Amino acid sequence: MLKQQNLFVSGDGGYHTYRIPAIVVSTRGTLLAFCEGRRNGAADDGDIDLLLRRSYDGGETWRETQLVYDDGDNTVGNPAPVVDHTTGTIFLLFCINNRTVWVTSSEDDGATWSTPEEITHSVKRPWWTWYATGPCHGIQLSTGRLLIPCDHTGHAHVIYSDDHGKSWQLGGIVPSGTNESVAVETVDGNVYMNCRNTRDTGRAERIYSWSTDGGESFSPIAWDASLPEPICQASMIRFSTEQSHGKNRILFSNPAHTKRERMTVRLSYDECRTWNAGKILYEGPTAYSDMAVLPDMTICCLYECGDISPYQNITLARFDLAWLTDGQDQL
Repeated sequence: MLKQQNLFVSGDGGYHTYRIPAIVVSTRGTLLAFCEGRRNGAADDGDIDLLLRRSYDGGETWRETQLVYDDGDNTVGNPAPVVDHTTGTIFLLFCINNRTVWVTSSEDDGATWSTPEEITHSVKRPWWTWYATGPCHGIQLSTGRLLIPCDHTGHAHVIYSDDHGKSWQLGGIVPSGTNESVAVETVDGNVYMNCRNTRDTGRAERIYSWSTDGGESFSPIAWDASLPEPICQASMIRFSTEQSHGKNRILFSNPAHTKRERMTVRLSYDECRTWNAGKILYEGPTAYSDMAVLPDMTICCLYECGDISPYQNITLARFDLAWLTDGQDQL
């Protein structure tokens, strides 16, 4: 089973370009798809707003686009949503002009959002310049900690909350040569960070690092030759555990090429140590992506793609494990 639909089409709705997808599922099963609406052009700066569409039926139908936050001509971007499964609150972290860090939250599955609160002083060191939250979903660890992958100039890092979003603080920093990243908690309680490779090494491969203390520090980096890297953001999410659905399974998506094309979803059965060859969702130009898993175990991949450019559409692909593995694995 594979179904695909465009959720945001560049040029529609008063925005020149839609970019930077992020997606989560609420505790009530609502699917929330975020992105940046770039008002006047495709550039990473300028008048950019945070937008949202919601689905109550597993992605079959969608509500009209909502404006989450508009700060005039400023750049409001890098959406990083996370769901607190204890309280049901959805937090959305983001940046303004890639300098300041903010958080808003929703108690009603994204229908309304709180007035954004600036948290820059808690999560950014004074001498840092460029800063980006996500972009992609954050995670909640088994301890209850909310963890958001971020980056500043030349380094991936994380920020976290141990009090259900009341306060946020800076966590561990991954060694240099990394930026946009995504995290998953492994079954042994460690955190695996998979990062965009910005090192000038000629190695078109993803970089990864491990944390054994809930994201407060990270190991030296290593490269994964099985994950081709076109210098682009990627996504990753846990699909199942052995206890819940018979096997430990983690999903990974990115353009599996040296160019931004060929959106591919892979599986790891050994907690991110190895990855299978995966399956291609889209052969043509493609770039950023994010993933979520619905209560019925349908996999959702929200990704940028187009016929000529990766930035023409943000498309939602929905598929099951049997489709992804050509029937070799299923629930």
